[in-house]
Amino acid sequence: MGPTSVPQGSRVTFMSASVDSSIIHHPSPNYGPRRNDLRPELIVLHYTAMDTAEAALERLCDPKFEVSAHYLISESGTVWQMVAEDMRAWHAGAGEWCGQEDINSRSIGIELANTGDQPFSEQQMTALEGLMQGIMARWDISPAGVIGHSDMAPGRKFDPGPKFDWLRLERLGLAAPRSENDGPQHPSKEQFRLLAQSAGYTCDADDDTLLSTVRLRYRPHAKGPMTPEDFVALRKLEAT
Repeated sequence: MGPTSVPQGSRVTFMSASVDSSIIHHPSPNYGPRRNDLRPELIVLHYTAMDTAEAALERLCDPKFEVSAHYLISESGTVWQMVAEDMRAWHAGAGEWCGQEDINSRSIGIELANTGDQPFSEQQMTALEGLMQGIMARWDISPAGVIGHSDMAPGRKFDPGPKFDWLRLERLGLAAPRSENDGPQHPSKEQFRLLAQSAGYTCDADDDTLLSTVRLRYRPHAKGPMTPEDFVALRKLEAT
């Protein structure tokens, strides 16, 4: 499937796990081949941090900005595809997950129209879930391969942000479930870093940034020093 194989603005039917979604193809020139024969093994979720989905769509398709994603979902659930799934979109930037770099070559990027400080609508979440089901089936991506931009770029990126409902995805089997094990009664930063690394957080970050990044996904309203509850959220990848 090439990025310009369907005329811009045309509408096609997307089938995924009994969910029908109408996708608008709006090709972006900002893409390239995946490097080193890599294939998608991750889905990276973003928020646009722009006032409207249309403004984000224009930015993601403007060659002067050199950014793109495979998909964009509006607040009302409209889905645009800008880059073919087998191509490398420019959405992740510098970062690392599970010790692997070049996340753009390893992932499919989904942008959600959201300013970063507002809830994600029911229509948007429903569209996202249907889209993810199809992507995960086509590329054999496990729930552990669904991450936020913030997960792979601690301190540099904060999307999809504290308002995103990760628990909802977990309950649907679309994101790795958090651990239910008890955390240590006397937690240490060294213990936390080792467990975070085993869960995928291998990007270089200081202790405070790492804690804030993990909390952003699992305990977005938590404040203050590390607690045993911060450990409860994390689960080793091999246990997923």
